[in-house]
Amino acid sequence: MTDSASPTPPFPTLEDWQHWTLVMGRAQQMLMEAWAEGLKQGQPLPGVKPPAAPADPMAFLTAGAAAWSKGLEAWGQLLATTQAATNQKDKRFAAPEWRDNPLFDTIRQSYLAISDQLLRGVEQIDGLDDAAQQRLRFTTKAFIDAMSPSNFALTNPLVLKKTIETRGDNLLNGLKHMLDDLKAGQLTQTAKGAFEVGRNLATTPGKVVRETPLYQLIQYTPTTEKVLGTPLVIFPPWINRFYILDLTPEKSFVRWCVEHGITLFMVSWKSADETIKDITLDDYVLRGQINAIDTIRDLLGVESVHTIGYCVAGTTLAATLAYLAAKGEATKVKSATFFTAQVDFTQAGDLKLFLGDETMALLEQLSAKTGIVDGRVMASTFNLLRGRDLIWNYVVGNYLLGEEPAPFDLLHWNSDVTNLPAGWHRDYLETLYRGNQLAQGKVAVAGTPVDLGKVETPCYIQAGREDHIAPPESVWKIMDHFRGKKRFVLAGSGHIAGVVNPPSAMKYQYWVNDTDAATLDEFVQGAEEHKGSWWPDWLQWLKAQDPSEVEAKGARLPGKGKLKAIEDAPGRYVKTR
Repeated sequence: MTDSASPTPPFPTLEDWQHWTLVMGRAQQMLMEAWAEGLKQGQPLPGVKPPAAPADPMAFLTAGAAAWSKGLEAWGQLLATTQAATNQKDKRFAAPEWRDNPLFDTIRQSYLAISDQLLRGVEQIDGLDDAAQQRLRFTTKAFIDAMSPSNFALTNPLVLKKTIETRGDNLLNGLKHMLDDLKAGQLTQTAKGAFEVGRNLATTPGKVVRETPLYQLIQYTPTTEKVLGTPLVIFPPWINRFYILDLTPEKSFVRWCVEHGITLFMVSWKSADETIKDITLDDYVLRGQINAIDTIRDLLGVESVHTIGYCVAGTTLAATLAYLAAKGEATKVKSATFFTAQVDFTQAGDLKLFLGDETMALLEQLSAKTGIVDGRVMASTFNLLRGRDLIWNYVVGNYLLGEEPAPFDLLHWNSDVTNLPAGWHRDYLETLYRGNQLAQGKVAVAGTPVDLGKVETPCYIQAGREDHIAPPESVWKIMDHFRGKKRFVLAGSGHIAGVVNPPSAMKYQYWVNDTDAATLDEFVQGAEEHKGSWWPDWLQWLKAQDPSEVEAKGARLPGKGKLKAIEDAPGRYVKTR
C-alpha cells in the first residue's frame, strides 16, 4: 500500500541554524550601529524610544498571528453576507499565493469581509453630524488599511516565501531601509539617485530673469517662430516644488506650453528659511504674485498676462484677483486658470480632519524655535490621506520584502519637500480652511478687503474627479463666487495625475458641460465625456481670450530684454532644501 501522505519537512540542519543565527546577529548589529550613530549626535534614533525592558519581537509577531487565527472562525461567519466584498479587486492580494493556500485565502476573505462590515457600520450610525461621521469614516478606513494582513510578515505569504528563498536577506535589507528612513525622517517612495532636478527633471530650457527673497522668475526659451501676444505666468503651490509641471520631457506641461507657442514664465518659490519666516498673505499677493505679474508686463510691454494658480497658489490667486478688482487694476490679468484650487472650504474634504486644536498646537510646538514648518510634516499629512498607497505599500515592499522601490518621477517630486513659514502656514489653515474667511469676505490684503464676488476675470477651472486633497465639489464653489465668464472642466484621476496628463499619454478622460449648470451634480448629469487629456481644451480656451501673435524675438527671448539672465533654469531655489 502506497503512502500518499505529504513528505515530512526536513529538520533544520546545523548549517541552517548557524545561518539564521547569523541573520539575527546581523540584524541586532544594524540596530546597535544605528542607535550608536544617533547617540553620537546627542539624540536617540529618530522615531525610536529606548524600551523600558527588553522586548521579544518574535513573541509579538507570534501573538499577532495567533490573534488572526482566533478571529478567523468569528470572521468567517460574516462571509455569507459580505461575499461581494471578498470578490473585489485589491492589488494588495493580487498574488496567487493569497488564493492558492487555503489558510491565506481565509485570512484574505476574512479581512475583506470584516473591513466591509466596519465601513458599512460607520454609515449606519445615527446621531452623528456630517463632520463627526467624516472623522469616523476616515479613522475607520485608516485603521482597516493599517491592520491589513499584507502588512505583517507572518500573515503575508509573499513575505514568508521571500524570507525562505533569500534565507532572511530580505528582512535584513528591509531593516536597513527602515533605519535609513528613520534617520532621514521620511519614507522612501522611489529609487534613490534615479532622478535629479536639472538632469532629467525640470529640463525645459530657460533662464532665471528675476530673483527676490521670496521667489525666482523663470522665462522659458520659445521653440516657435511666433508666440501668443499675451504671456502666461504659472504660480505653483509654495508647499511643493514647481517641477511637478516640468517632470520628464514627455510629461512636462511647461514644455508642452512652449511647444504650442506660449511665452511662459514660472514662479519658483523659495523654500522657507529664517529670512522669510515672518511673511504673510500680503507678501504672497503683493510681493509674490502681483510683483511677478507687473515684472512680466514691464519686461514685454504688454497690458496683461494670463495666469495659472495650482492648489494653494490658486487660493491666493483668487485673493490677488479680488485685490486687483478692488484697486481698479483687474485688467492686469487677461485670464485666470485654476488647477485643483479651492476658495470656499466648507466641503474641503479629509484634509480638514487634520486641523483640530491639537494639530494646530503641535504645529506651533514644532516650529517654536525656528519659525519654520519642516516640509516632512506636510508630506506625512498628505501621505496619510492615501495611506494604503503612499505608506503601507512601501512598508511591505521596502521593509518586509526588502526590495528597492521602482524609479518614479512623480514620487521623487512628492518626496522633495519644501519648508514653510510657520506663521503664514498656521494662518492659512486657521483663516481659510477652518474659518473660511476668504469666501465670507473677511480677508484683507494690505488693509484692502477682498471680495471674490467682484472678480470678473475670465476663468478656466479644472478639478479632479478622484481628488482627495481638493475634492471636485469644493473646487466647484469657485463657480458660485466669481462673476465673470467661467469654464469648468472635470478631469479623470486626482490632485496630481488629473493635472499632469499629457495628450501623448492617451490616459483618463475629462468632462465638459456648456449649459449653465447650477451645481456640480447638474454639471455631471449633463456633461459630455472626452477621452484623453484636457490640455488641448484649455489651450483652445486660452487662445480664444486673445488669439494675437507676435514674433519670438527681443524680450520674448530669455535674457534679451531689460532683464538679463541670472542663471539657467530651473534655478537654485528649487534645489535648496
